Amino acid sequence: MPKKLDETDTAQSYEQARDELAQVVAKLEAGGATLEESLALWERGERLAAICQEWLDGARKRLAAITAKPGVDSSVDTDRLELLRQARQTHPERGDGMSQAQAEALVEEVRHGRDR
Repeated sequence: MPKKLDETDTAQSYEQARDELAQVVAKLEAGGATLEESLALWERGERLAAICQEWLDGARKRLAAITAKPGVDSSVDTDRLELLRQARQTHPERGDGMSQAQAEALVEEVRHGRDR
């Protein structure tokens, strides 16, 4: 079970936590660590994943709050958001620093692949 997040953990940005998590995964996949080191890496990875999830949950809440305001189009295309999430998981090398146009193109690429 992951430990509770402390102030140090919650002070990390999403990007910092995601990047550190990628480093932890790479170390675990490389092997060569002792059992104790591997367990410590695994625990850190769990905490980092929880930080990332908190950030993502917060972003979803902010989007929901914005779209729930009167006069704001509340028809957020959740399918499109899910496609973008899938696209970024499928092609992580193309996910960082992506422009809106690049994100849209990647969504369409995933959508067409899913429709096949």
